[in-house]
Parts: sequence; structure tokens; C-alpha cells
Amino acid sequence: MAEHRITGKHVLIGFVTAFAVIIGVNLVLAYAAVSTFPGLEVKNSYVASQEFNDRKAAQEGLGWTVVADHAGGLLVLGITDASGNPVEVERLEATVGRATHVQDDQTPEFRYDGQAYVAPVALGNGNWNIRMKAWDRDGTLFQQRVVLHKE
Repeated sequence: MAEHRITGKHVLIGFVTAFAVIIGVNLVLAYAAVSTFPGLEVKNSYVASQEFNDRKAAQEGLGWTVVADHAGGLLVLGITDASGNPVEVERLEATVGRATHVQDDQTPEFRYDGQAYVAPVALGNGNWNIRMKAWDRDGTLFQQRVVLHKE
């Protein structure tokens, strides 16, 4: 039986191969992360941070609670006040999409049915984010990211 010896050449090939695999995987993951990043949340984070407390206090002053549900092809977005009564807002903007990429993003046309806002939306299974903005009649902005899990 022949004896097999590990030489410097074998060790070098092992190290080069291991590092090539590690670097290759890192490059693939970095590309996937950058190519699916939906973009900035705000244009100027410094200005946004200076206004944050005022916006937060105004939004909390409204006392609104938002709940989302999806069934039968309809997305339901319920907004209630502190007493639990349905709220009809002055204006509503919402984008429904995945947390990881923007290719499935949709901007549904919601209509108020007297209890909640409803829109026909086809959603697959999994986690969905609803990035919503609603304005009160006096112009107060209410922003929230509502997580919807659909099975």
C-alpha cells in the first residue's frame, strides 16, 4: 500500500480553495442584498430626526390603531380611534409589499366602506408590509408600517 503524503502544494490548494469558496459566497450574498434593497426611508435622516418627536406626538395624539387582514382577495385596513370607533381619514396612501424587495409592491386603491378601508389585492403566502400614510381632516399625518402575515 502506497503512503500518501500531504505536501505544501496540497496545503496551498486547500487554503486557496477554501478562501475562494468563502469569498465567492460573500460576493453572491452581497449582490443579493444590494440588488433587492428597496431604497432609502427618508431623503435626509438628520432633518427627519429633528422633526421626529413633534411628528410622533401629533400622531400619538390622534389615538389611532391600525389592523390589517386579507381574505377572499380583499385587503382590509381598519383604522380606529381611542374609543374603538372606525375612522374615516381625509386621505390614505398605502403600498403593500414584501420586506425584502420591491418587485411585488402594489399601491391598492382603497375605498371606505363605513367600517374600514378595503381594496382588491392578490397576495401570496408569507409576510407582507403595508407602508401607510393617512391624514386627519386637520392635516395631521399618521404613518405606520403594518405587518400582515398571510398563510
